[in-house]
Amino acid sequence: MKKEVVEEVRYDASSIIVLEGLQAVRKRPGMYVGSKGSRGLHHLVYEVVDNSIDEALAGFCKNIMVIIHPDNQVSVFDDGRGIPVEMMEKYGRTALEVVLTTLHAGGKFDNRSYKVSGGLHGVGLSVVNALSEKLWVEVRRDGKIFRQEYERGNSISKLRVCGDTTTHGTIIKFKPDPEVFEELDFNFDMIAQHMREMAFLTRGLKITIEDQRAERERTESFQYNGGVVDFAKYLTSKKEPLFKNVIFIEGSDGEDQCEIAITYTNSYVENIFTFANNINTHEGGTHLVGFKTAITRTVNDYARSKGLLKEKDENLIGEDIREGLIAIVSVRLREPQFEGQTKTKLGNSEIKGFVESIVNTKFGEYLEEHPKEARLIVSKALVAASARSAARKAKELTRRKSLIESTSLPGKLADCTFTDPALCEIFIVEGDSAGGSAKQARDRRFQAILPLKGKILNVEKARINKILSSEEIQAIISAIGTGIAEDFSIENSRYNKIIIMTDADVDGSHIRTLLMTFFYRYMPEIIESGYLHIAQPPLYMVNKDGSKHYAYSDEELNDLKKRIASKNIHVQQYKGLGEMNPEQLWETTMDPGTRILLKVDIDDAILADEIFSVLMGDDVGPRREFIEKNAKDVRFLDI
Repeated sequence: MKKEVVEEVRYDASSIIVLEGLQAVRKRPGMYVGSKGSRGLHHLVYEVVDNSIDEALAGFCKNIMVIIHPDNQVSVFDDGRGIPVEMMEKYGRTALEVVLTTLHAGGKFDNRSYKVSGGLHGVGLSVVNALSEKLWVEVRRDGKIFRQEYERGNSISKLRVCGDTTTHGTIIKFKPDPEVFEELDFNFDMIAQHMREMAFLTRGLKITIEDQRAERERTESFQYNGGVVDFAKYLTSKKEPLFKNVIFIEGSDGEDQCEIAITYTNSYVENIFTFANNINTHEGGTHLVGFKTAITRTVNDYARSKGLLKEKDENLIGEDIREGLIAIVSVRLREPQFEGQTKTKLGNSEIKGFVESIVNTKFGEYLEEHPKEARLIVSKALVAASARSAARKAKELTRRKSLIESTSLPGKLADCTFTDPALCEIFIVEGDSAGGSAKQARDRRFQAILPLKGKILNVEKARINKILSSEEIQAIISAIGTGIAEDFSIENSRYNKIIIMTDADVDGSHIRTLLMTFFYRYMPEIIESGYLHIAQPPLYMVNKDGSKHYAYSDEELNDLKKRIASKNIHVQQYKGLGEMNPEQLWETTMDPGTRILLKVDIDDAILADEIFSVLMGDDVGPRREFIEKNAKDVRFLDI
């Protein structure tokens, strides 16, 4: 047996590398902006806007404007005080250059310039500068206009005075670096949604976003004097409200402040959006825990005091009370402790008790003073509790049993032989015919097939007991193994890739939407973890002299015809997955080496919730309005 020769790798002092200045940001951009894809690209805009928002929170900024230029450069204007430009003797540079080139530099650390701010880590502008091919800054303060240019984090000009002014503020214009980002195309709707949130959370602030790109010209402005109350009204505008009022709660302990808006709809899902210093804390944190604890206790206390819960009755659980709830929980604090640079979870332990105390008192007072609304809330929770009890048995059947109890897996599932979830993937396939082809086409070592019969239940219009009585949904939950809702555990997933594979027609699109609605509402962690994908089967197969080519759109088909010459060719249109033989299905749609998969992502939970409510909810009006507005953008209505 030949002995393997292993090259010795030296590990000594010469192996230690120190990344100076902003090199670390360029080396590991994902640590600072989340990714090198679309999410990270848009995070650059949010970081710049956060600095302007901090000026607004401090009371010095009334207007912010975001412009997307024709070449996908972005400018952010504000009428705040302007970044200081004086020389900092300690560093031998101006304050502006220190802010733009040094991590953890800014006016957020002394508790004087900003009582509260979102940019507490002090890396926002410096990170944007580091990840931009070019960045230009203009500061208006002290009666002068100051300008400076940067390239990939380094100044390429000295700060200079370019004129006099009676205005004040800061303009940051940047061009994202193509060496860093995988895509450079800004999404207007994504940025606009974020700007809308910021305007809701900062009463009176006007934020305008303008798209100057050819054939995409568009402008929107946001200004809300009602703050989080207007936010709650906006979120319920596409749903049926349980009552008209939005409950507003606010409080302060001298250091920290909170504003909370609460309302209910007739839907069966809850939506609580939390913010700390205007930063969207997607993963919640201590403010969310305090809110949930308080609202559960307060409703139970009210129900018992009014005899709506009898002595023998068990308390309502939080899940019952939050059915149909829409709430905005916004806190502002001097020293927020976020988990990670992307600031998705608040960790301040004292905030739990602070929020809990305010909600206990103020929400309790509201219920006493508004008996009609209070009884509607309790009645809805009681119905939800009854449905939960009825669902308990169905839910137990869907929980993942041990391997010995393998009968818990659905009979229609053709499982794979590998057991390591990191290596396994499952195709959720439309129909028995396509399921049969997929079972023959797959690599049974790591690919599982779960065929579904027809369209699954629209979970947007059903309670949990009805959802869990659906045979098709039971099969999905059992096969994946994570459980759902409060019983969900991503660690129990049997597959790290879940692929929806449906026909490329209207019915297939509908089934795909129904499945995504189910995952979004009851297994959102599957999407957040990057497990959910959509298969892209071809629409056409072009055969020329025995050589097969595939096209995934009409444009690709036309290009293909031009490329291989349109004479002596045979074009086959696939109207369904079942029309492909196993070999064709494997090489076009299932082979990891050649297939095209679309990863399902949630860039903005509020926007996602709105779209699912519009498209899958009971209210026909908003759905018609959505279709009329977006009909011009439809490319394939039926293929």
